[in-house]
Amino acid sequence: MLRIAVLGCGRIGQMHAANVARHPRAELVAVFDVHRPSAERVAQAQGVKAAESAAEIFASDKVDAVLIATATPTHADYIERAVAAGKAVLCEKPIDLDLARVNACAAKVADANIPIQIGFNRRYDPGHSAARAAMLAGEIGDLHQVIITSRDPALPPRAYLEAAGGLFRDMTIHDFDLARFMLGEEPTEVFAIANALIDPDLGAELKEVDSAMFVLRTASGKQCHINNSRTAVYGYDQRVELMGSKGMVISDNRKQHELRRFTSKTVEASEPYQFFFLERYFDAFMAEIDGFVDCVEKGAVPLASFEDGRRALILAEAAYISLRERRLVQVSEVSI
Repeated sequence: MLRIAVLGCGRIGQMHAANVARHPRAELVAVFDVHRPSAERVAQAQGVKAAESAAEIFASDKVDAVLIATATPTHADYIERAVAAGKAVLCEKPIDLDLARVNACAAKVADANIPIQIGFNRRYDPGHSAARAAMLAGEIGDLHQVIITSRDPALPPRAYLEAAGGLFRDMTIHDFDLARFMLGEEPTEVFAIANALIDPDLGAELKEVDSAMFVLRTASGKQCHINNSRTAVYGYDQRVELMGSKGMVISDNRKQHELRRFTSKTVEASEPYQFFFLERYFDAFMAEIDGFVDCVEKGAVPLASFEDGRRALILAEAAYISLRERRLVQVSEVSI
């Protein structure tokens, strides 16, 4: 049993704590949050200790690994401290909002023989991974195009938007990573368009966008289109399409069940999509922990590595240049 402590007890930290506690190959041993009541609530719910500080967790010989689900500005610091303490790391994305800070963190942990996995959980989604496996098996021939649709069910609260670091680094970073995962090559060119279409007034005030489209191209010519929206009134929309010389595969949305109703007023009426990422990607989050345990106990290579986290942020930076300058950007223009 891999003994894991969870740092951060907000929405996603609560989920991770519960998932670690129920995982058959892991044991939740402690939680921590700078907001003590949050830590105590999660600790009580899971029957574990609420640590007094992050330092207590890093110093504990009863902790083998840490799952970092704290605020983004703390991620790089906690990764460095965990590695210095000899503890394996599973860290939520992004590693940091600033590429220079990510590069500095990379330099500090480069020589450590400690597993570091980044929380790009969509790589573990059963449908997405099955689509990639089918592509790799040659079922669709040579891959030509990847289309990624990622739309949230509702605009997040203002406070979240103020701290998120921008749509491209907060939301699209998952899709940039998924694009790299599916393409099997590094995108070399990026073009982005984005607007505040859902709440133009809030967008203008925060200088933020809520709707975006991206086109990526690799050196060999493979293409990827990503489309994002902060609000899809019909639910959490998550689809991946891979098209090749011999056919296509699609990893589609998920529902509570697949009953369809046919009446005099409607046909094929069905259940709504699963509400948000906690529900839609539950299996992926559990598989992510399974993969993490394999990294620590079996020496497996992380499916989503530190470098994957860094590369996704580089694509976000290239996309911001494209948005500002209204042009196709070479990824090599980003200082890496």
